[in-house]
Amino acid sequence: MPLLGTGASQNIKSFLQVLGAYFAGGYNGSYNSNIDKIAFAADTKSTITATLSALAADGAGGANSGVAAYFVGGDNAGGLLSAIDKVMFAGDARSTISATMSPATTLPFGAANSGTAMYFAGGYTNPPFVPQNTIDKLPFSTETRARLAATLTDGRSAAGSAANSGTAAYFAGGYDGGQTSRIDKLTFSADTKSTLGATLTSALYNLTGAANSGTAAYFTGGSPGNVSTIDKIAFSADTKSTPAATLTTGRHQPAGAANTGTAAYFAGGNDGGFVSGIDKIAFSADSKTTLSATLTSARQAVASAANCGVF
Repeated sequence: MPLLGTGASQNIKSFLQVLGAYFAGGYNGSYNSNIDKIAFAADTKSTITATLSALAADGAGGANSGVAAYFVGGDNAGGLLSAIDKVMFAGDARSTISATMSPATTLPFGAANSGTAMYFAGGYTNPPFVPQNTIDKLPFSTETRARLAATLTDGRSAAGSAANSGTAAYFAGGYDGGQTSRIDKLTFSADTKSTLGATLTSALYNLTGAANSGTAAYFTGGSPGNVSTIDKIAFSADTKSTPAATLTTGRHQPAGAANTGTAAYFAGGNDGGFVSGIDKIAFSADSKTTLSATLTSARQAVASAANCGVF
């Protein structure tokens, strides 16, 4: 009997998984380590048995889709965190890899070139708490962290991030001593950085992003104030538009994850109080609905990643 080819094996792996978005940790007056999962097929929520290795908020997430999610950095009552947690999609089991954030970092932002590497950038390290311009790369094959020669245009924290997987990561907005509207692009083929001519509609930090890979990145939420508008960066020309759809309520520090080709999910945040709601932006018409499912607890500063299967 012939052996299954690689493509067939990958399809079986995807079939055996429940594809969905993962929302991990967060803050609502106390720190959280739970991981909520939104199953894309029916937009239903479960809380997986595995938790982060520590109570954590203000971390970043990304995924090797079809294989595992990675959650990095953040902070809790004990200070800044350096651990990198890995959640295997087959079984939703968590381990902590030997590589770490070095130094420990809070408010970084992450994006992934699925099948190849996760990138995490910026954030604050220990005193003097100056926003960083560094970009680190975690290849999935070795899970060893390396610092790129490329850097952000300036040091910043609390930016939004999204990836056109296989092509480039986009890092939008953030805090660099004041809020910025700048969008940096990291091209994966050579790990080189450029800065787009397009900018966010307004200068923001504490925002989030998610992408319809191959088509566009969506950035929403943020400070100052509580932002509900959504900016869209079309990958074909790196141009910005603002869809008519908005978040149900303006908020800062929501989390974003996407079911590639279908919809983005924006969960939690703070709109004057902690939010548990999850808004869904359907890519076909850039239209918004609000799920009946919610996060297990209302909270902000959640890390997120998505399993869209293996393609």
